[in-house]
Amino acid sequence: MKYNQLGGTGLFVSQICLGTMTFGSSKDGTWGNMSGLDAESVDRAIGALNQPTVDRMLARALAAGVNFIDTADVYAGGQSEVRLGCALKNLGIKRKDVVIATKVFNPSGSGPNDRGASRGHIMDAVRGSLERLGTDYIDLYQIHGYDRVTPLEESLRALDDLQRQGLIRYIGVSNWYAYRIAKALGLSAAKGLARFETLQAHYSIAARDIEREFVPLIDEEHLGLMVWSPLAGGLLSGKYGPDVDAPKDARLAKIPYPPVDPYRARACILAMREVAKAHQVSVARIALAWLLAKPHVMSVIIGARTEEQLADNLAAAALALSAEDIARLDEVSKLAPEYPAWSMSFKSVDRRPAPFEPGN
Repeated sequence: MKYNQLGGTGLFVSQICLGTMTFGSSKDGTWGNMSGLDAESVDRAIGALNQPTVDRMLARALAAGVNFIDTADVYAGGQSEVRLGCALKNLGIKRKDVVIATKVFNPSGSGPNDRGASRGHIMDAVRGSLERLGTDYIDLYQIHGYDRVTPLEESLRALDDLQRQGLIRYIGVSNWYAYRIAKALGLSAAKGLARFETLQAHYSIAARDIEREFVPLIDEEHLGLMVWSPLAGGLLSGKYGPDVDAPKDARLAKIPYPPVDPYRARACILAMREVAKAHQVSVARIALAWLLAKPHVMSVIIGARTEEQLADNLAAAALALSAEDIARLDEVSKLAPEYPAWSMSFKSVDRRPAPFEPGN
């Protein structure tokens, strides 16, 4: 297992992060509202892992070198945080030996203020997460979505206050526009407030959209990229493809999220199958290894429903793709030219200064 800096901080996290969306039952209805499914159907599609299974999964991940765990206050109606906290206690894990990330934003209750990134909701939500996790601080606290109502400075000041109080140590953001993140970073610098250190975003070999605007921002501002749904909801697991459709009881059939262009995915799956065959590994492992080879990726979040899936995903950390493998996968999955990038390729000029020569 390799470890990378958490953004521009001095904290190091494992290149594979254990996702916990499968921990607990989905009785809160978050996925049901998105998919139109009842809680029982969502549980079958997402996971609904009980405490003993959660304990075993966490132990296995930690034994593989994982020290980074991601959850959210709305996963399984808060039960994900509860089961994670219980697992850490049951396994006797020292708090300092794990980096816990959780999130705030999505509806956590029925009231009008039980959502968003207002100061009120952030202050209420962080205490709820601390209680459910059974800890006195959160390593990485992330805004889970873009609040069109709350002023940026209000959210940032609330997060800054929580950091000064020692309740959270670093802050991050997820599912925002690139321009909004850039604006927030500028505001933090101007006002002396805590800055976003991480971006949690959707990224996979079949969905490389973030490379247009987000990756340049990540490189410029030294943000840590956390990848969610690296297997595109199971589409890139190797079980499905041009010749195999998802069965009706599969998560992909019940909850087609995140949306991925099936034509792009089909070409990627065919290429990954051949690379996987050459390495004698699963297609899923190839999809994860491709992401882990990208220098702008800090950590890839894996969320498994079974211990077998978890073991296979963890093994991606040890898989080194050749330069030829990566070039082949890059080529089949490359983005189409988009303005202004294609314009710049015609109009770029060499602006590097010439070496200084005395007398000239």
